[in-house]
Amino acid sequence: MGRRLRFIPERSLVEVTCRTLQGRFLLQPTCGLPRIIIGILARAKELYPVRLHAFAFLSNHFHLLVSPENAQQLAEFMRYLNTNLSKEAGRVHNWHGPLFARRYQAIPVTDEELTQASRLRYVLSQGCKEGLVSRPTDWPGAHCARALREGTVVEGIWFDRTQEWMARNRGETYRPQDFATDYLLELDPLPCWQEMSPDLYQELVGELIEQIESEAERLCRDRGMQPLGVTAILSQHPHNRPKKVAKSPAPLIHAATGKARREFRRAYGVFVAAFRKAAQRMRRGDHGAAFPAGAFPPPRPFVLLDIRGAPGC
Repeated sequence: MGRRLRFIPERSLVEVTCRTLQGRFLLQPTCGLPRIIIGILARAKELYPVRLHAFAFLSNHFHLLVSPENAQQLAEFMRYLNTNLSKEAGRVHNWHGPLFARRYQAIPVTDEELTQASRLRYVLSQGCKEGLVSRPTDWPGAHCARALREGTVVEGIWFDRTQEWMARNRGETYRPQDFATDYLLELDPLPCWQEMSPDLYQELVGELIEQIESEAERLCRDRGMQPLGVTAILSQHPHNRPKKVAKSPAPLIHAATGKARREFRRAYGVFVAAFRKAAQRMRRGDHGAAFPAGAFPPPRPFVLLDIRGAPGC
């Protein structure tokens, strides 16, 4: 089954998910990898300035909540992020070859407060809902829970591997720190809460985290088990893979009401119909066929929306 056409309304909130190859623990948070991940995130945000609201990197997948200007900016941001994650995680864990199983999955989120708060809670729950740790802040890897609850920035490090490669080719003696840059990653508030004061925002995040911790405690009690724990997480070999990887169909959109879902489905249907019509015309030799705004028509560039609201390249 082919992938869906990418359809992301401009400036909308998007939940991004990406899983490692075969679910292997190639993002295991050891050997300084969490700081490197934060540095790559901050560098990607600097180059392709999406609004980044939340993130959680587990050993075999990660989740982001971002608000890009359009699908092209998200694609550029994710291309930089995943390319550099593959290189750095491969370097740390001695892995050669692709790190990720396929392209990232991006699901738009409606502007409903209930939906956006629910998706933030889902990202914050990473590590707890899998029974790995009892609190989101206990996760030893890159996770936004502490920064959002306390209103602080996250520190990371980015390595300029190009300059390092050039120095090596010149036969120079160097230390890895010679080509390292410290980065501070500041998170943006959710679109639905962006008018709130920082104190109130932190309070709401704290309430979400308390709910997550209470639910994790109840699940462990009901199942008669304890969280796996940080020691066991860090002792796993990064090349290993879990016995079973949880999979479920991805929704077309995250929405709280049927009305919002129906409106998005109608808009997506119009987009797909226009794309297919233009693709059919192009196959027949009409190289001037107009694709809808927000489309990636191969081999043409991304179709932007011009200031008058009409498609333009």
